[in-house]
Amino acid sequence: MDTSSFTTLSRQTGLVREMRVVANNIANSATTGYRQEGLIFSEFVASSPGSESISMSRANIRNTSMEQGALTKTGGTFDLAIEGDAFFLVETPDGERLTRSGAFSTNAAGDLVTADGRRVLDAGRAPVFIPGDAQSISFGADGTLSADGRPLGQIGLFQPSEGSPMIREDGVMFRVDGEIDASLDARVHQGFLEGSNVNSIDQITRMIEIQRAYEMGQSFLETEDQRVRDAIDKLIKT
Repeated sequence: MDTSSFTTLSRQTGLVREMRVVANNIANSATTGYRQEGLIFSEFVASSPGSESISMSRANIRNTSMEQGALTKTGGTFDLAIEGDAFFLVETPDGERLTRSGAFSTNAAGDLVTADGRRVLDAGRAPVFIPGDAQSISFGADGTLSADGRPLGQIGLFQPSEGSPMIREDGVMFRVDGEIDASLDARVHQGFLEGSNVNSIDQITRMIEIQRAYEMGQSFLETEDQRVRDAIDKLIKT
């Protein structure tokens, strides 16, 4: 296989990966707190004396958009949205995780939990407890939790420390490989949820572009395959 075919095949593989990323974005365009993903292409060039250089594209690096999603009013007591660069901290069996999805509720023990039952942590990284006999629950802009007008604690707002990468583990949960710091530049909105920051129109447009680019590459590979077949036939006949 010649260099041009290697290059095209590597490009096709990258386009398939990007198509999966874009399709996942579109599928989660209505998921609370979802962050849009993208795929970064890079070029790999290898050469050695006396031989042709090989250039291949790679699409192995994913980047996550941290743009603010739209806030939608729900009126729910435990629906919380963050405005600014911060995340809620959640306790999981595999350790602490960050999320922007604030569709919370309480469990039988009175703990504030996510939709899948993971406990939400306060500013001191302890579970947030909601008194069962409280008549009214309120959260201040800084995350302060009050029951019947009496402050009880503060829901945690965190962000990765500088140089600590975030790795997406599922649609709305992120693992931090490094330190997690408290965030002071964010506000909590009670009775609101932050929607996905996916731009559906842009993603559908990109999906069409990927499909066309893939079809073009496929056409090139088929043409190259036919050219090689014709060359072999001529060699055999001579």
